[in-house]
Amino acid sequence: MNQKSKNFSRRKFIGDTAAISAMGALGIGAVVSSCSRKPKYVAPVFQDKAPDGPVLKAGLVGCGGRGTGAANNFLNAGPSLEIIALGDIFQDKLDSCRKELRERHNVDIPDENCFLGFDAYQKVIDSGIDVVLLCEPPHFRSRSFDYAVQARKHIFAEKPIAVDPVGVRSVMASGKMAESAGLNVAVGTQRRHQRDYVKAFEMVKNGAIGEIISANCYWNQSTLWFTRWQDGWCDMEAMLRDWYNWHWLSGDHIVEQHIHNLDIINWFLEKHPVKAVGFGGRHSRPTGNQYDFFSVDFSYDDGRHMHSMCRQMDNCTNNVSELIFGTKGYTNARNTIWDYKGNIIWEYDYPVGEDGQPGRNVSVSPYDQTHINLVMAIRTNNYINETQNICKANMAAIMGRVSAYTGREVTWEEMMNSGMRLGPTTYEMGPVDVHRVHPVPGTSNV
Repeated sequence: MNQKSKNFSRRKFIGDTAAISAMGALGIGAVVSSCSRKPKYVAPVFQDKAPDGPVLKAGLVGCGGRGTGAANNFLNAGPSLEIIALGDIFQDKLDSCRKELRERHNVDIPDENCFLGFDAYQKVIDSGIDVVLLCEPPHFRSRSFDYAVQARKHIFAEKPIAVDPVGVRSVMASGKMAESAGLNVAVGTQRRHQRDYVKAFEMVKNGAIGEIISANCYWNQSTLWFTRWQDGWCDMEAMLRDWYNWHWLSGDHIVEQHIHNLDIINWFLEKHPVKAVGFGGRHSRPTGNQYDFFSVDFSYDDGRHMHSMCRQMDNCTNNVSELIFGTKGYTNARNTIWDYKGNIIWEYDYPVGEDGQPGRNVSVSPYDQTHINLVMAIRTNNYINETQNICKANMAAIMGRVSAYTGREVTWEEMMNSGMRLGPTTYEMGPVDVHRVHPVPGTSNV
């Protein structure tokens, strides 16, 4: 192991992976400037692979596209890693995931470790694993998270962590229990594990754009996937197979997808918004009951504002990005900083590709990097727990959704005290007693 790896392995970090792993290659929290003597933030040095060690056995809950992807990411993270159990509601999803793992990684999950049903998460977690990958529809994630902590498992949890305030607060509490138990937790906000974003944060933290004034963030894209109701399906099956388009299952796309952008702004501002005033609507979505677009003004306790915009509609201008404005310049939070004359004052130095030209991608996929950092934390006793970060971004997204649904100002304090819980209280195949129409601002209490 080289000196950088040795020093990296001595770090202990909790919460914000990038911020708290500021010791980087030096293994210390700050470098003192010889001029101002002001501590200088140093970005972490990520490893390309996790170190070897005792075999870590993982189980996957939720075998759809993202769950299968997370299983691949875990197996890509380093040596001596295994997926030994799978769980899902549907046999076809489980079979598809099982087939891909066999073909891509020569991993053959035995029949006795393949679990179906609404309690499959319990059976996976109780199957003798060390790490659980929670990738089921977001509605179910808070209960799986709590069960995994109670069972003393390390966790990778996809975002969002919940769809309502009750779920978010549950995970906040479970995350504190995980911390007390020394359980490592990584989450699916992979930009915090993406090397260009991490370096941009270092630049901003050290004053490259001056004091941050405001921010914008966007996730505007074409229509995402949907599944139409088929003959023979009951309410529950139809909704689960179309889970992305029902707000009780996904949280709506401001929560399920736009959470990435909101988390970036939380990260760079090092705080969460306290109020939201937004609007949104539904025009073209063919299934479900969620919105097509949102526009939200988030405000902070110090008077700063962030404008958030997300949309899923075809044949429109698309934009997935962040902009953070400071007193001296602005940045896209990823790879470039400009002054207010339009001059580039910093660009991320991407690695050179096989063609000898600088690439536009980081050398390691941030999806893989998330799992590399999780495995490294487990194997080197460098604690990582990203629970509170994801919960803060999640609650901010819910705050924006509720404001758009109702048409009124919504506060952080209100959400932290809200008894709102979406979805049924019991789970079985058959009728589902939930609101099926989309909310109407000015009349909805959702």
